[in-house]
Amino acid sequence: MQSQPSQSPSASGPAPVLDVEQAEAALVEHYPRLVRLAYLVLPPSLGRNRRVLTAHALTQRALPRGRTSGAPAAIPAQQGGAHLRDPGYAYVRLQVLRGALDAGLPLTWKALPRRAQLPPLLPQVRGLRLFPRSGGADELALDQSLAKLSGAARAAYVLRGLEGLDDVGVRSVLTAAGCDDPDDALEEADEVEARYALLASPEFDPCSLQARPTDLMRRRQHMKAAAVAALATLVCGALLGLPGEGWGPDGAAAPPYARNPAAQAALDPGQLTVATASAWKRSARTDFSVWPARGNLVGDRELLRRALAVWARPGETVQVSATPGTPSGAPPGPAQLLFAGEVDAARVVLFHDGLRIVRYAEPKEGTSGAALDFARVDGASGPEASAVVVNRADGNIRYLTAPWVKAAAVRDLLKPAGKALPLHRDKDGVTDPFAGPAPTGRCTSWNALRLRDATGVVGTSTDLGELTPARLTAGRPEAPREAGPADWAKAACSLASVRSNGVRSVNAWAYARQTLPEANGAAQWVCTRAETWRGGGSRSFAQFETAGEPAGAVAAKAEDTTACGARDPKVLAGILWKSQGGNWYLLGAGSKDVASLTTSGGDRVQGNVIAVRTERTARARLSGTLADGTKVSTLG
Repeated sequence: MQSQPSQSPSASGPAPVLDVEQAEAALVEHYPRLVRLAYLVLPPSLGRNRRVLTAHALTQRALPRGRTSGAPAAIPAQQGGAHLRDPGYAYVRLQVLRGALDAGLPLTWKALPRRAQLPPLLPQVRGLRLFPRSGGADELALDQSLAKLSGAARAAYVLRGLEGLDDVGVRSVLTAAGCDDPDDALEEADEVEARYALLASPEFDPCSLQARPTDLMRRRQHMKAAAVAALATLVCGALLGLPGEGWGPDGAAAPPYARNPAAQAALDPGQLTVATASAWKRSARTDFSVWPARGNLVGDRELLRRALAVWARPGETVQVSATPGTPSGAPPGPAQLLFAGEVDAARVVLFHDGLRIVRYAEPKEGTSGAALDFARVDGASGPEASAVVVNRADGNIRYLTAPWVKAAAVRDLLKPAGKALPLHRDKDGVTDPFAGPAPTGRCTSWNALRLRDATGVVGTSTDLGELTPARLTAGRPEAPREAGPADWAKAACSLASVRSNGVRSVNAWAYARQTLPEANGAAQWVCTRAETWRGGGSRSFAQFETAGEPAGAVAAKAEDTTACGARDPKVLAGILWKSQGGNWYLLGAGSKDVASLTTSGGDRVQGNVIAVRTERTARARLSGTLADGTKVSTLG
């Protein structure tokens, strides 16, 4: 449906009158949506704290100034939710959008600044920095992609994804907001992949916030010594760089809050630990401590200094992420340098401090948009210490591989009969980019990384949105083996449920086979268990796999349980199943140490599998008994 151009009052009568109460009701009802829209359109260069406060300020200033407003509301003529057709909502949305676009305009001496270009007077929060909750790798990639767009293109992308407007509607709203060339904005927005569902993520929700204190030490000093504030300003200016010099030697770091010998040594690039190129050959250990420093920028002391300073004191504009259970504090002492080099459009530095892998990344031009990522790797050895993500963009991944890796390949777990494709690595061990696992909800492929070490052992791992890939194994939990091509063919898609959970390894254990009733073939019961680096938060899934289905059906799941793990390698699960003849059965299976099974209806069989006719409305309730009489309940 084509929207009609707005006409002047002389051509079509007076402009529609909008009652302020109508606009106020729309603002109150849709306040979180409007603030999210403003936050997404505002320039990322403001920093997340100021973007949050500015988004709220713009939304709160969106009401008409009088009791009524003669300004026409830009309402695209299209189908949509009730809020899209509400003139009150359309009016306040337009005001919010205008303010967000104004905030991205550069300040010039030729014209007075607009209100949105200045820091908001209200709201103000003293002593705290506010920012939305961190999302996953997909949200981070989208935020970085949007940061490269112009304000109008960001607005076009957000109006499409968040508001559900078609191009005609987007063009109409942008024109009403004062955009000079909406068509250029739409074309520029097309350059970013349409991952609109991510716009609803907590990463972009300025109404659900985390808070951190500002510089506590400096605040106390200012309160105690207000009389010497001018002198303190001069001292800080000498240390951090005078205004007008842009980024100082510490790049995106916040002002220093502590100066002691240990902290200063940790920030000195000259104190970094560096392993020799052949250290791993002589060592009895195969972990990150024997990785040599690689990359074409290992000698760039200014880059290393910035990276260490940002690690110790991330500023407001730095995007910080950490896997669950990973501390994100300053280095406890001089860290080990693993990599410093240019990867795609960024300069990347990787550190290891014995507990964590720390990744610092900044654009090749300047340091605006720097990112800092943390991941626990304590106790990593062999396959678990064989690869680290150096860059992830547009769904593609690059890894830095361990010095003992001799060959790399990529395999689609959903195609066990397919060949693993060789993956090229440069002289530093950085792989070519390859497509990561499909996003949640579209599991048509699942790529895994296969690495062969110097002894010929091949290990398989997969990206779960974190700095280190999760190791994939198979077999009994007490003695897992490296996963083979067929071990994950039907269970790979279940890995999506453990993304961004700090996963260390995932084991697939085919614990029982069962002949199906009515000669319907055979089925396999598989328990997959994801272990985390932090210990807690493990997740187990019992899946029912048949030959005719591409993926297994989840029969039971549990979190923080010992079942299906090395400490308690027992599992029991049941499921309702319909035969080809249309009859319903309660099927169940336990691990081989289960001696008998009993249904809630009183049916009992000897052995670890059961198949009992039942009704469609029945529930799959089972209990098991071991040979010594110990009772076993179903997973979950």
